[in-house]
Amino acid sequence: MSKVFIFTASTGAGHNLAAQSLKESLDEAGYQTEVYDAFKETNVTLDRLITKGYQQMVVNVPKLYEQMYNQFNNMNRFQQGIFQVLTRVMNPDIVPLIKSGHPDLIITTHPFVTNVLGTLKEHHAFDVPVLSIVTDYKIHTLYLKKMIDAYIVGSEYTKETMVEKGVAANIIYPYGIPIRQTFLQNNHLQRQELVDVAGTILLMGGSLGSKQMEKAFTSLMKVKEKIRIIVVCGNNSKIEKEIRAHYAREKTDDKLVEIHGFVNNVSELMDQSDAIITKPGGLTTTEAIVKNIPMIIPFYYPGQEEENADYLVDGGMAIKVDKIKDLTSMVDFLFENKYIIKRMSENMSEEAQKRSMTKTIELCHRLIAGYIEKKALPEPQPALFDPYKIKEIKDQ
Repeated sequence: MSKVFIFTASTGAGHNLAAQSLKESLDEAGYQTEVYDAFKETNVTLDRLITKGYQQMVVNVPKLYEQMYNQFNNMNRFQQGIFQVLTRVMNPDIVPLIKSGHPDLIITTHPFVTNVLGTLKEHHAFDVPVLSIVTDYKIHTLYLKKMIDAYIVGSEYTKETMVEKGVAANIIYPYGIPIRQTFLQNNHLQRQELVDVAGTILLMGGSLGSKQMEKAFTSLMKVKEKIRIIVVCGNNSKIEKEIRAHYAREKTDDKLVEIHGFVNNVSELMDQSDAIITKPGGLTTTEAIVKNIPMIIPFYYPGQEEENADYLVDGGMAIKVDKIKDLTSMVDFLFENKYIIKRMSENMSEEAQKRSMTKTIELCHRLIAGYIEKKALPEPQPALFDPYKIKEIKDQ
């Protein structure tokens, strides 16, 4: 039985969900799959610095995060030095894990980890093939290492941005960002609409919630139509408490409201909705595309989420709202002109047809088969004579 190691990191839920989704599919296909949080496996202090630091920065000082994102996207010697240090810190733990575990394929779902593994492979620390899953729709420079054997990306658009940066087209596969299998059961178009409401809006803010969610909820409560509002606050109990308090003050008969914290049935809630208001994380974006749920984007973290939003808008799958207070008029407009929602949903359906977990598993199989075949080859023997040396003697 072939063995696959999947390395992820806990900066947001998307990288871990992609890793777990891959494990689910690979296990079903008969592989022995193990998932590791790369930073937790190597250094507790490093893990806290990166994962907690990321969470604090994107939530509390997004402008600083945007600046750092852009700097690392155009790495100078200083940024390269940071990752050389990161590689040295992780090397004593990751390389022994790989050598003792004997995987036939390594998959990474995080750009930091892709960079580190690519660097280690460059220095001949291991020779196992590495497959990088790009979990956003525009490539970041951190993903780009010459020893990565293959990339799986979310769209042809992503592939084009990588080719522009010098990556060989024949190692980039636009098979789609891996998502949980429950999202592949698309019941959105078969749902029964509630007869007494104009439609249903799903309001989310990612696993961390969002400070902007209460403002968005306030705007939705002002929509003139009678609508159903489903709110998912994720792990942000403070946001949930604030929204519940706001609803208690502003409760009205023309809004049917459900407020949740963290839930495990997002797929089901998407099936019940006409549109989703959320920030465009890579996994959320992919899930919405597969479910054909048009997106309204009033807030996002700078950097990769801003780029995801541009990709969605350009593809006619989302509408970006510059000011949260404008959500009121935007939702009113969309429910008065439902053909727009329908067209956006159709655009998402067309995009969803291009993704394939089957092709992803087939690629894994090819990479493993090539590695096993290479291992089976005899070691090259030293030449008994040097033909160049002989030619040199004859010339004299």
